[in-house]
Amino acid sequence: MLSAVWQITWFTLWASALSLLLILPPGVALAWLLARKDWPGKPLVETLVTLPLVVPPVATGLVLLKLLGRHGLLGGWIEQTLGVEIVFTWRAVVIATAVMSFPLLVRTARVAFENVSPRLEQVARTLGAGPWKVFGTITLPLAARGLMAGAVLAFARGLGEFGATVMVAGFIPGQTVTLALSIYQQVNLGRDDLAWPLLVVSITLAFGAVWLGECLSRRRPHAA
Repeated sequence: MLSAVWQITWFTLWASALSLLLILPPGVALAWLLARKDWPGKPLVETLVTLPLVVPPVATGLVLLKLLGRHGLLGGWIEQTLGVEIVFTWRAVVIATAVMSFPLLVRTARVAFENVSPRLEQVARTLGAGPWKVFGTITLPLAARGLMAGAVLAFARGLGEFGATVMVAGFIPGQTVTLALSIYQQVNLGRDDLAWPLLVVSITLAFGAVWLGECLSRRRPHAA
């Protein structure tokens, strides 16, 4: 039993970490654009980013299933071009987790960028610093704590993902079963005694991640 709990826990941590790595660059870039720029269609992008937070996760999972399935628009092309199948594999777990975590990362990172005073960036530009240097030496360091908080919260969201994952990955022992899926499966089979250790691990990991995210958010440095 302990080995099974460890295997499921490790897979959940691994999938959540990999999904975070996938969404981190585009999430930070999009958060900066939303915080600093105005462009046509910006409200639509903001709505689309927030959508996974408000629609049922199974609905998001169904959309992903239709897109990434063997006969889906993206899944069919990927399988024909790269020979890689997505649905009902570990890749589906990572993608579903990434999609559901992305809004939390973007929203938190956007707030972090908005808390950086544009005045400091303007001063750096008047001193001859280019856009990338301003971002790397002024914006990013001042927003770093908020960005880390967003990353931790996105990771925590990934640890508890269920609805979208079960739609595109299913219950395949040793391949797609995460903590959330395993808890549901054990309870559904009437094996509450097997579900409790998984529940304890899940709550412990989630508590630690959320606590760390809150600490980082509250201790964010203030820009002048």
